[in-house]
Amino acid sequence: MPGSPYTDLDRPPLSAARLRRALTAPHGPWARLELRAETGSTNADVAEAARSGEPEGLVVVAERQTAGRGRRDRVWQSPARAGIAASVLLRPGEAVAERGWPAVPATGYGWLPLLAGVALVEAVARLAELDTALKWPNDLLIGDAKCAGILAEAVPGPTPEQPSAIVLGIGLNVTLRADELPANPTGLPATSLQLAGAAATDRDPLLRALLRSVADWYDRWRCAGGDAVASGLREAYVAACATVGRSVRVLLPGGQEVTGTATGVDADGRLLVDTPAGPRTLAAGDVLHLR
Repeated sequence: MPGSPYTDLDRPPLSAARLRRALTAPHGPWARLELRAETGSTNADVAEAARSGEPEGLVVVAERQTAGRGRRDRVWQSPARAGIAASVLLRPGEAVAERGWPAVPATGYGWLPLLAGVALVEAVARLAELDTALKWPNDLLIGDAKCAGILAEAVPGPTPEQPSAIVLGIGLNVTLRADELPANPTGLPATSLQLAGAAATDRDPLLRALLRSVADWYDRWRCAGGDAVASGLREAYVAACATVGRSVRVLLPGGQEVTGTATGVDADGRLLVDTPAGPRTLAAGDVLHLR
């Protein structure tokens, strides 16, 4: 049947009912899950919900995105059911007494995309049995090829006194074939779990593992008041980050360039670079491109 999600047996559709049973309260860590056959951008959908007052814990998953975006508005697209496109709504600035979560200061929000990167590494290692690494701040690499990207966006509160919500989006290439891989403007070749020889490419358990890992790390980070060191997040991120220890070339706004050796990631998630002119500290939001 033309257009049927069952015509490509390598790409079966996800089941909203099964995902909700596994991932939403009372049996799962998330509040609400929406599965859409097609949407422009899951991040845009969750941002709209955040502006409408949706509480923390919404998950939107799409079988196909027509206007998916990465950092710096780079395009992120995939054939239907060939990958995972999911966004979650977080409100870290709001205390949750029953969970022992104090409000996190906005200065700590920069750790959220890095947190998602750690969750991706864990989920892919557990299910796909592949060795992966993170390119700072949050690209998932298999070898030297990009397999996933993460985009975190802030949605301001209705008044200046109210903290921003954070929309955390994750795009993972699962069964893309070589002729379907996107051209990558960052210069990195693209790959998929299937092309990399993954032990499993079933999106249902991959998505479950990913969202559970995000929720687990988010809980640890929230319980620590957004302290990446105390929660163990910084240690886990540095252990997974392939950028640390390598020579890097960083392009900054205005045509500036920084070269040197990446030596670590500080307590705020910024990259530490030892340059010929001395040490530099670089925040993800200030970086146009890193090679």
